[in-house]
Amino acid sequence: MSGGMFSYADEAFAFVENLDRLATPAAILDAMETSLSRFGFDSFIVAGLPGPGERVERVVLLKKWPAGWFEIYINRDYIRHDPIIRRCRNAVQPFEWADAPFDPKAEPRSLEVMNRATDFGMKRGFCLPIHGINGYEACISMSGTDLDLTSRTKPALHLMSMYAFERIRSHLNPAPIPGLKRLTGREREMLAWAAAGKSAADTGDIVGITERTVTAHIVSACQKLEATNKTQAVARALQYRLISI
Repeated sequence: MSGGMFSYADEAFAFVENLDRLATPAAILDAMETSLSRFGFDSFIVAGLPGPGERVERVVLLKKWPAGWFEIYINRDYIRHDPIIRRCRNAVQPFEWADAPFDPKAEPRSLEVMNRATDFGMKRGFCLPIHGINGYEACISMSGTDLDLTSRTKPALHLMSMYAFERIRSHLNPAPIPGLKRLTGREREMLAWAAAGKSAADTGDIVGITERTVTAHIVSACQKLEATNKTQAVARALQYRLISI
């Protein structure tokens, strides 16, 4: 996929609008496969982070992994040695796989995980940690060999992935999030500008308030939507029609 900032934003918003028309997780899986491929990704997984003794297959929501890799991953108990998972538990913002450090000499099993993933064509990747206020932990991890990962594409991928997760979550647990109807008009306005890719400083200049006030409104909206970051709040606000694009 090539083009400027607006083409990446258009791709993200088209993805969001398309997901609203899909009624099953299988359809969401197909939509994710199509859209993520435009950024060079050919494999991805949406899963909770298992607790001690919890089996990986019980927390997987959706996946498109190379044939045979999931079985190896389970049988070799790679979840306990995967540096991506370890970084995901301690990170809030998205990160590239290369930014999940480990010591190859001291952690040979971690090196084994990454080498075997490469054997299956999963050479580079991008991961989005998801942390719920109630302690729930999940991630969306995607990979490929020739990825389009730049300062322009990463925000689009973040929003797309967060929205996909919210749609999947709503299928599995359709109960609305408490507090959805308590957003103020100003909070909705700030999230709408955030959805358009505007920073707090940009939004403050547009609407004539300080950057600090914009940030305060967004923080308040995040709390009401039980979101751990701005992108998750935007995704939930879009899902429940609190803002439009």
